[in-house]
Amino acid sequence: MRRKVAGVSVAEINGEGVRLRALRTGDLDDLASGYADPVTERFLPQKPDAEGDDAWVIADHATDRLLGGIALQRAGRHAGLLFWIGPWARHRGAATAAVRAVTGWAFDTGFTRLELLVQWENSLAQRVAMAAGYQPEGVRRGAQPGGNDDLLPFARLPGDPPGPTPRLLPDLPGGELTDGVVCLRPLNAGDIDFYTELHAVQDVIDTSVPPERPTPAQIRRRCTSAEAHWLAGTRADLVITDAATGAPTGTIGLFYQEPRTGQAMIGYSQLPAWRGRGYATRAAQLLSLWVFAETNVARLIAGTLPTNTGSQRVLEKAGFTREGYMRSRLPGGHGQRRDDVQFVLLPEDVLSRAADA
Repeated sequence: MRRKVAGVSVAEINGEGVRLRALRTGDLDDLASGYADPVTERFLPQKPDAEGDDAWVIADHATDRLLGGIALQRAGRHAGLLFWIGPWARHRGAATAAVRAVTGWAFDTGFTRLELLVQWENSLAQRVAMAAGYQPEGVRRGAQPGGNDDLLPFARLPGDPPGPTPRLLPDLPGGELTDGVVCLRPLNAGDIDFYTELHAVQDVIDTSVPPERPTPAQIRRRCTSAEAHWLAGTRADLVITDAATGAPTGTIGLFYQEPRTGQAMIGYSQLPAWRGRGYATRAAQLLSLWVFAETNVARLIAGTLPTNTGSQRVLEKAGFTREGYMRSRLPGGHGQRRDDVQFVLLPEDVLSRAADA
């Protein structure tokens, strides 16, 4: 059905719990509030024309109150998709329902490709895109309008499978892993100061790849983009915290470098004040249990410098087996190369350890 409102003709589309319709006079206060919201301003600085031919109000199906907006930007039979949700309507599934509804309508009317461009830090929009079946397609460099920031493209074609896009790395159950002594939780933007402190420790710098102290910009990007990497399935960055106090003690990361072969790698660092308590070993054990239970990883590897006997003991206590010695594998700074001692953990190793416990 098409309805003429305020001089604009739009298709009215019904979705799960939402109705997509034309803007009405009674929507103007909510529209102004939504556009003025700091989150909308930050992630959608250029607002679509709310009364355009390919723009809809997202309204509650029961009350008809404006919840947000969604629009298509046509480029032939392709289109970009923009959406926003007011702060009074977030975390209710309205955005996902609206994106699904517009996507179905667009393909029914002849579009052959739809795309969402999302900022690294806008993890909620990334989740909406994947829940609506859009697939991540890498990084579009310098694509942010009016700036030089990169954007993450998510796209959907008519022949793509229905339903949410499968994830290589699911969310942690309850948002964390714990054994009662340590907790692992996802790294986030609130960890910038802690991450800066950790990566100012000289032996943490020395064992990094490459062995360099990260810049403030690199640290900020690492913390603020951590969830985006997790959603894309490339990396899971976690903070190791003391379960009793919540104090951050170190980090541990899963790097899903070879999804086709089922191989991933872990790496970890610890503040000096928290070393010697077995926290890194516990963290490696917790992470490996989750990896083998919840992902398709079949082989977990880790590497240490030949001189880093403390890290080698951590891996051995966590059940890893020394597997090899790789000469000149890692960059060492100043044009030098460094050797790497390789360790591996398999699912059967975890089962064996559990049986012996």
